[in-house]
Amino acid sequence: MSDESSPPKPGSPSYGPANPHPLSRLQTELVWEGKYDEYGSRRGVDAAGLAMPMQRIETIDEPRTRIEAQGTFFDTASAHLDDFRNRLVWGDNKLVMASLLREFAGKVDLVYIDPPFDVGADFTMPVAIGDGKDEIRKDQSVLELLAYRDMWGMGFDSYLHMVYERVSFIRDLLAEHGSIYLHVDSRVSGQVKCLLDEIFGADRFRGWLVWQLGTGAKGRQQWSTQHNDILCYSKGDGFVFNHDSPSLREPFAEVSQAMHFTKVDAEGRRYRERVISGKSYVYYADEGRLVGSVWTDCPSMAANSPILGESVGYPTQKPEKLLDRIISASSKEGDLVADFFCGSGTTGAVAERLGRRWIMADLGRFAIHTSRKRLIEVQRKRHEEEMPYRAFDVYNLGRYERQWWQKERLRGADEEHRRIVLEFFRAEILQAAPSPMLHGRKGAAFCHVDNIDSLFTRDEARNVAHAAASAGARAVFCLAWEFEMDLRLECDALETELGIEIKLVAIPREIMEQNRKEPPPFLEVASLEAEVVKVDLDGRAAVDVRLTSFLPSLAEISSKELAVLRDRAATDGFDFIDFWAVDFDFEDGRPFHHDWQDYRLQSDRSLQIQSEQQYVYPSAGQYTACVKVVDIFGCDTSVTVAVDYA
Repeated sequence: MSDESSPPKPGSPSYGPANPHPLSRLQTELVWEGKYDEYGSRRGVDAAGLAMPMQRIETIDEPRTRIEAQGTFFDTASAHLDDFRNRLVWGDNKLVMASLLREFAGKVDLVYIDPPFDVGADFTMPVAIGDGKDEIRKDQSVLELLAYRDMWGMGFDSYLHMVYERVSFIRDLLAEHGSIYLHVDSRVSGQVKCLLDEIFGADRFRGWLVWQLGTGAKGRQQWSTQHNDILCYSKGDGFVFNHDSPSLREPFAEVSQAMHFTKVDAEGRRYRERVISGKSYVYYADEGRLVGSVWTDCPSMAANSPILGESVGYPTQKPEKLLDRIISASSKEGDLVADFFCGSGTTGAVAERLGRRWIMADLGRFAIHTSRKRLIEVQRKRHEEEMPYRAFDVYNLGRYERQWWQKERLRGADEEHRRIVLEFFRAEILQAAPSPMLHGRKGAAFCHVDNIDSLFTRDEARNVAHAAASAGARAVFCLAWEFEMDLRLECDALETELGIEIKLVAIPREIMEQNRKEPPPFLEVASLEAEVVKVDLDGRAAVDVRLTSFLPSLAEISSKELAVLRDRAATDGFDFIDFWAVDFDFEDGRPFHHDWQDYRLQSDRSLQIQSEQQYVYPSAGQYTACVKVVDIFGCDTSVTVAVDYA
């Protein structure tokens, strides 16, 4: 045994004040696997390499569009605001933020995010069919499934790496006076705070908020966790904090009012006086007290919650009061608020109501659909109340980003993936294909199998269709895990142009099951038919659209439920429609413009199958109407119909 007095071994370095040991200079730091590369260099976040062009696929300005389309003037008393169009973006939020930097670096005033955290959780969710008397369970989309596996691919290390990358982008997007509120599970809040200290600086820490969700559970053998944590940081010193906002107040306890608010003014208001630093301050009991860091007055969205009327049927939905307090505290009217894990769209709904601009993003189609529907409802209510509101657009960002540790593991796996998919699809694998875009043949049709982690896009559809047409095929199957929004419209145009049938087929997730021998069902994307209806509007010719047929895809339903639902889908396809909209003057290459829409709500499950727009065209001629349907799973499909307007 040696001790501190033992002389150094021959040949060993002599450490001391003139030659400090490397360990003596280490600072406190949170380290996770993936933070540094194999050479000890810090892994950076490549914003330029991740930035991608966004495609605007929908414009929504309800209800101004609906009123103007009937040939009437818009009621300017509703104070519709045209200074900014809010944005709802479908895509990987890392790519979304990298793509937003060019336009919004240093311009976002407030960010709230609630990254998913629940190891081993069941992410299926119940969705109502038709009138809501029946429910089925919807699986995660494959993109969401892959993203969640990435998030926990290396356990907690990969979760921290995911948060680090996203928050690094958020810091670049924030204005100098901007703030971030990061909603985290209490099990990881300590480590995440260390990470935020590193990115923003410990001196920019502004609050550790505890949101109480409930009370202790009876019979537990340890302390019951009944709260989430929300960590608040500012980018700079001049951050916004509106301490006088009513949302930051809560009522005084009755005993406190009785003991301290003993004086009554001429108007009958109870108050107390306090002398602070030589100045006298008056506090009124009815103004309430400034809330602290423990929030007990924001009920959760649990089934027994008194705010059940807010529910939009999304499992991780947050109460509006929670976001109202955050947005009211750390932003001003007209400020830009962002949420990159938007879920049910609570952040956007509250921001709209409070007069803030907003940007939201999510990887899940169902989240984007839920948020779209919710924000349309907000627009309608704001218009009815003659309160200001802004239009919003839906954007598509069509690539899923593999995490760095997956890239090495999956290198070269696309070829094996295509072989497995084609074998289950009972298609012939082409050894000498006429094009690298064509991988198999089934009957007289070619087959294209998209990459293992990809989203099948418009550009890919165009390349595949041209390759198949050049090879003399009259049909091509395009098999993919996920399809870009509004892709059916592009395929319809390609079919007309090239005279080739394009079949979009979802790859069933069951092929990932180990030891599976029998092929699972391969289902085409939804099919939709509609027709034009001529109506009379006070002696003028007008147009509406009627849905005539809809067959959902059912790609996100487990095989156990599929047999029963197939029969119902074939006979009652309209029961699977959750939302539909019409663009009466659609032009190819232009975003879908919402002229009219109808949708189901939690409180009202009815749905019209004929529009009530009574659309008036500016002159006689040939026009094209486009109909978009979103099913109860959040998947969209569209069809165009010709309009002969006289």
